[in-house]
Amino acid sequence: MKNPTVSLEIAARTDLGRTRDHNEDTYFCADLSGDAAAMANRERGVVGLRGALFLVADGMGGAAAGEIASAMAAETIAEHLRLRWSGPGGAEEDFIQSLREAVEGANDRIHAYAGQHPDARGMGTTATVAGVLNGRLHLAQVGDSRAYLVRRGGIAQLTKDQSLMQRLIDAGELTEEQAAQSERRNIILQALGPDPRIRMDITYQDLARGDTLILCSDGLSGQLTRAEIGQIVGESPSVADACDRLISAANDRGGPDNITVVVVKFGGDLPESTDEEPGYHAYPVGESSGEAPAVDPEPSPLAPEPPAPVVPAPRTGSPVAMAAAVVAVLLVLLVLFLLIS
Repeated sequence: MKNPTVSLEIAARTDLGRTRDHNEDTYFCADLSGDAAAMANRERGVVGLRGALFLVADGMGGAAAGEIASAMAAETIAEHLRLRWSGPGGAEEDFIQSLREAVEGANDRIHAYAGQHPDARGMGTTATVAGVLNGRLHLAQVGDSRAYLVRRGGIAQLTKDQSLMQRLIDAGELTEEQAAQSERRNIILQALGPDPRIRMDITYQDLARGDTLILCSDGLSGQLTRAEIGQIVGESPSVADACDRLISAANDRGGPDNITVVVVKFGGDLPESTDEEPGYHAYPVGESSGEAPAVDPEPSPLAPEPPAPVVPAPRTGSPVAMAAAVVAVLLVLLVLFLLIS
């Protein structure tokens, strides 16, 4: 169905957690047709003709650098889309390209800021961005914040972590259960800011009536399983209640990190079902697949060969984290050698 009227129920929360002394997470919800702040402050709305934007960013870098990076990412991405996306009448491919340029622009801005402020060197942030247009989610992923979709009592993960553990899972070296228990599970291989170039993952998900989108930082996904997240959302009487219950559940597990959650339920003129089951859907090559040479000259994340390793962006700037990052790179190089040989 072209240009369906899509209704929204929206809630978003961010929480310090139990152990951190400041919050480096940021979320953003915007109607690209109107006031960007309005959508974050109301529970119900409709996707405008220019689409809607939802984002979660998890900053890193120590002191206030992580907070600055995540806030800068949200501001830059939203501003770019509001000013550069052509809106009604523009092709879907143009929306995807604008989304890509917005995330790339956020990386440029954060990287430049760190270069001008020595105390912020190494700052960065994850970014999981969902743009809604014409009944379809367009997802841009950098790092390990996640997007899930709950449909008819089931839950699917829409994104793949750009992390060391995901690389090892893809290579068959670890199971998801083993990765979840690893001491290196928080080492990510991509973030906005640390490097002048980024590897962005662009995917999509067609929406059906009643679908619920969850965007979250790893303060939630690191404490609750996918099934637990789906159960809480499915049993909650509202999206606001779902947000509150998810954050409470993560804090009940110790709350070792900041916890940020955006929950969006879709309705309106959407179809009852879609041709594809919810999950990770890369665009076909040549159809806005996320392989723009200026951003990502390597094969798509679904290709059998893992990409060349980049210096991980650790969650903190401590010597222990940096040592773990070095070990992680060596481990990835070993895995690559074994796969090639």
